[in-house]
Amino acid sequence: MTKRDFYEVLGVGRTAADADIKAAYRKLALKYHPDRNQGDKDAEEKFKEAAEAYAVLIDADKRAAYDRYGHAAVGGASQGFDPSAFNDFGDILGGLGDFFGFGDIFGQRRRGGPQRGSDLRYDLEIPFEESFTGTETTIQIPREESCETCKGSGASPGTSAETCRQCGGAGQVRFQQGFFTVARACSTCRGTGRVIAKPCKDCRGAGRIARERKLTVKVPAGIATGQRMRLYGEGEHGAAGGPPGDLYVVVHVVEHKVFKRDGDDLYCDVDVPFVTMALGGTLPIATPGDPHTLDIPEGTQSGATFRVRGKGMPNVGGRGHGDLFVSVRVSVPRKLTKEQRKAIEALRETFSPEPTPPGAPTDTDEEKPFFERVKDIFG
Repeated sequence: MTKRDFYEVLGVGRTAADADIKAAYRKLALKYHPDRNQGDKDAEEKFKEAAEAYAVLIDADKRAAYDRYGHAAVGGASQGFDPSAFNDFGDILGGLGDFFGFGDIFGQRRRGGPQRGSDLRYDLEIPFEESFTGTETTIQIPREESCETCKGSGASPGTSAETCRQCGGAGQVRFQQGFFTVARACSTCRGTGRVIAKPCKDCRGAGRIARERKLTVKVPAGIATGQRMRLYGEGEHGAAGGPPGDLYVVVHVVEHKVFKRDGDDLYCDVDVPFVTMALGGTLPIATPGDPHTLDIPEGTQSGATFRVRGKGMPNVGGRGHGDLFVSVRVSVPRKLTKEQRKAIEALRETFSPEPTPPGAPTDTDEEKPFFERVKDIFG
């Protein structure tokens, strides 16, 4: 049967860009993938036809030859094409290598080869104060480590693993299933390609043993909830000589009763005596760092916010500090002494007994200004 034009197969023009060719092929591969069309011979042929066309048109040299000489220039697309052309489609073409008989075209390593150890996660809870100053703490991590008895080989000392006779060390066995060449993990060696006749007694042939490891972790000042620290090489040990994984320490900061954090800035509410709000004065504030004295101007209204620069959280990257925002509220005493009650009643007498209309000024021009009357009463 005469082969169709490759551009026609993919449904693109002869001047199509690589991105258009990839998009067209992905669409056809998803539509005719064998896993979605089991037993459909027509879909199998269309899937193979699209793959052949893509393998040629995505290769600049072969595409140029095809444009000039047609099918005669490239022969069978499944003969000699570069399997790496399909690397971008590993998500939908999991079996394409076996489909064409090229084996592991997506760069997947045989299971028996070196494998990187798994990454680990540790959730660390620290007080708010330690997130402000930074701290150093010790954590205990359960992880898989290489067996010291067999040095990670899984075989008893003095022995070694042998090449699996069933798969010849490939870790996979292949068999024909209709149009496809199917590969499966070898059941004898479980995909490792090696068979251990005499397993190590300590690790029972696994090559790794579960152990508890203590680590010292330095928590930088300014760290926030959800941020993580990466400890390279402190994850589980790799298999067959592979490198270890990493440990990720995820920080959770206990919320403070007074201070609320937003980025590197801190916010808090402070109760201030009425007299200080009215007459002005100073107010000591216990910040997370050094104490600070806040100047309260006379006539400060409840809800006013003051910005104290540089008194917020330290930046975790070492770029200075955020700011502290202090909102003041009038503090009304629950109990008064006789002298205090007498003074407040005297102050009340200085106010006009008439109700103040909505929107009218709160200060009156009668007698002395309000703050002068307060100063007269409280000395």
